[in-house]
Amino acid sequence: MKLLSAIVPCYNEEENVRDFYEEFRKNDAFFQEKGIAYEILYVDDGSTDATCAIVEELHNKDERVKLLSFTRNFGKEAAIFAGLQHAKGDYVATMDADLQDPPSLLPEMFSFIETGEYDSVATRRVNRKGEPPVRSFFARRFYHLINKMSRTEIVDGARDFRLMTRRFVDSVLEIGEYNRFSKGIFSWVGYKTKWLEFANVERKKGETKWSFWKLFVYAIDGIIAFSTTPLAIASFIGVLFCVLAFIFIIVIIVRAAIFGDPTSGWPSLVCIILLVSGVQLFCLGILGQYLSKTYLEVKKRPVYLLKDRVE
Repeated sequence: MKLLSAIVPCYNEEENVRDFYEEFRKNDAFFQEKGIAYEILYVDDGSTDATCAIVEELHNKDERVKLLSFTRNFGKEAAIFAGLQHAKGDYVATMDADLQDPPSLLPEMFSFIETGEYDSVATRRVNRKGEPPVRSFFARRFYHLINKMSRTEIVDGARDFRLMTRRFVDSVLEIGEYNRFSKGIFSWVGYKTKWLEFANVERKKGETKWSFWKLFVYAIDGIIAFSTTPLAIASFIGVLFCVLAFIFIIVIIVRAAIFGDPTSGWPSLVCIILLVSGVQLFCLGILGQYLSKTYLEVKKRPVYLLKDRVE
């Protein structure tokens, strides 16, 4: 009998873990028909509420429910990585606990996997209903920008909701980098992926843990992880300003030779200095981002630390 492992990252999701479990179980008849056993692997990302206690209650009733608990909050990317490492299934699904990733899509996703044509079935939202317009605007700009900068295609509206074969998961696990951006990693490993589109589903209960600032930082991490274009831009800007500076020097020399050396013009000089200084700091900031990621990688710290494990 084949085994399906469902990885469910959780951070303060006490209101949703039971509902997710009940919703997932609605597929029992389908799994029995296909001869598939399953496990639901909740990965607690340092929750401060009763998430762990509720998952343990579910485990006491159903041994197919399992738990990995972190010592602190390491982030969703670490939770996905931990789940992939501990998943035993022939097929592995990554899903959110807030039911924005409908378990009802799993039968359709599996129908593509079982043909043998695809190693991954991924989902994308066709709209962003219920999401603040500002966040939607910047999200679309991010996908547009990163696909211009990177050779790794990242589909607009892509969710972390994905069903994968074991060989696909094993390939993902070979990428042991500390700074993880799963959407990019899933695309980078290759294989043939089927994309399913569905209308956006709002959270069932609770509030999102992703603030605008956290999403902005996550977007920067994604660009740095899968593109060196910002470094090329910084180099281009540096060369451009060197050329402009050389031209200005010639203009100043010619002007001084023809018209003398007037003392006026200090406001424009200050503006130029501020502009050039700002550009220099901007380029240094880009270099600093890449340097900081390299610094974190070479320290070889673990992506996460486990406090408890319930199997």
